[in-house]
Order: sequence, then structure tokens, then C-alpha cells
Amino acid sequence: MREVRQQLLDIMKMHKIPLVSCGTNWDVIRKCIASGYFHNAAKLKGIGEYVNLRTGIPCVLHPSSAIFSLGYTPDYVVYHELIMTSKEYMSCVTAVEPSWLVELAPRFFSVKEQYTEQGRMIRKQKDKEELKLMEKQMLEAINKKTNVTKNDFVEPKRNKKGMMSEIVLPGKTPSRISTPKIRYGL
Repeated sequence: MREVRQQLLDIMKMHKIPLVSCGTNWDVIRKCIASGYFHNAAKLKGIGEYVNLRTGIPCVLHPSSAIFSLGYTPDYVVYHELIMTSKEYMSCVTAVEPSWLVELAPRFFSVKEQYTEQGRMIRKQKDKEELKLMEKQMLEAINKKTNVTKNDFVEPKRNKKGMMSEIVLPGKTPSRISTPKIRYGL
């Protein structure tokens, strides 16, 4: 460990990079490890069982890992290597935050929206606002193209029940018009 630290210090001195300590903020170190090993990220699947986020390979913590005896299992980890015995064991494991993976490797990871009742209501309101904005933009585009005002548009006609009249498309017949029945054979 001391040799590795000394090598890093020498490289930093050679490139004139100032030595700055993170102090007790271990998240900086964990985030650096996550940036290098994001392809070896795994998510907790069951009790003590993880699954690799990219390959789907099931793996478990190695008994010699510090996280194994931590007392709880973190939801997301990155590991250095897999050891294959009766199971795939992860060694050199570090707990990470899922948001770090999204931030560091956005081509590989993304955040899935949570669909709670409040989230649905917010999404519905957002969709309505987007629809209104889109309608406004369409109206502006039509006005630019044809120099027509909003008052020039004609509302579709409604029948006695207040329903709009049926639209007939090519190849389709309206439901109120009966089609002639064709008899085949004799």
C-alpha cells in the first residue's frame, strides 16, 4: 500500500498536481472507484445475492470481504473481480450510490421513474402543460404558413345528441350507412 501511495505521489509531483486530502469524506474515494469499475456494478437482488447490472450474472459477496461482515448489505456495489467456485463471488467490493453510476456512465445506466400516486399526478399535469404548449406551437406554425387567425377555424358540426359527426376515411364506411350484402355462389 505504501508503495502504491508513493508511486501516486511521484506521478503527482511530476505533473505538478497539488496533493489534496479528502479527510474523512470517503465518498470521494468511493466515487472514484465507481468511475473505474462501473461495468462491474451489481444490485442487491435477494438476501445476500447480487446481480450484475450489465450482464445479469448472479453473484454473492466473498466471505473475506469487509462488506460481508458489515452487518447490512448495501443496495449497490462495484467489485474488482469475480472468483468462480460453487458460486460467483465478488472480491474487492465497494458500496456505491446508484446516482453515481448514472452520473458517471449515462450511456449504460439511467434512472427509472417511480410511479407513486403523487408522481402520477405530477406527470399528468406535466403532460397537460406539454400538450397545451404543443397546440400553441402548432397554431402559431399554421398561422405563419397560411396567415389564418384562430377565429377563422370552424368547429366541427355536432348532431342532436351533442356528438360530433362521424369522420369517414377512405376505405371505411360510416356506421349509419348499411353496406350491401354480397352473396357468393348460387
